[in-house]
Amino acid sequence: MLTNQKSKKLPLYIQIGELLHREIAAGHWQPGERLPVESELAASLSVAVGTLRKALAKLEGDGLLERRQGSGTYVKRAPTGTAIYQFFHLELLGGGGVPRADTLAVSMVQSAEVAQQLEMDYLEAKLWSIRRRRYLNNLPVAVEEIWIDHRHSDSLSADDLHESLYMHYREVFDFWIGRVEDRIDCAIAPDWVTEQLGLPAGTILARVERKGWSNSNQVEEFSRTWFDPHKCRYFARWS
Repeated sequence: MLTNQKSKKLPLYIQIGELLHREIAAGHWQPGERLPVESELAASLSVAVGTLRKALAKLEGDGLLERRQGSGTYVKRAPTGTAIYQFFHLELLGGGGVPRADTLAVSMVQSAEVAQQLEMDYLEAKLWSIRRRRYLNNLPVAVEEIWIDHRHSDSLSADDLHESLYMHYREVFDFWIGRVEDRIDCAIAPDWVTEQLGLPAGTILARVERKGWSNSNQVEEFSRTWFDPHKCRYFARWS
């Protein structure tokens, strides 16, 4: 197994833009509603005003926001496209949180159980296993393992992967995740998970099992995400 903690990082202003995109999509700010003044919003996100302005400018360019001279920044419309973190459903207990990820390890494995989830012949299936630690506002809140068909790449390392795997899928593997199915339960976490989260072995954690379908309606990804419910929560909002 290759162990690493490197990945291609998203610039901070993109991370902030993605967070605001998710907040607008979740209905925290409605079309026509004004966002907090820049100094207050930047302070609440713990970023410089300049970084926030770059994020706002990108969202304005995407048509989501409108800046009115002397009045402020307003939501122009709700998102209709796909954000990088469109399917990321963890947030801090108090709400929100800027997401990022570290790739911990990449290895080739065989698993009859996972092959079945991916609708592959388990006798021939070889899979890339990708283990990552997830953060919100730089607080480690979750650990995940993702499996994909090894035929997407002859070789794969942590250095190859983008911080956003869904972006990597689009740009390198030529598919994107169009829909997902999540199943949530609680279970005893594996030792490697509790070690990464600084918890005692045998700790029971919340777990999300996800199947992801591509734009061609093929199952392309199966994952398990273990998260600490004392630090974050799973959310889903509709409007």
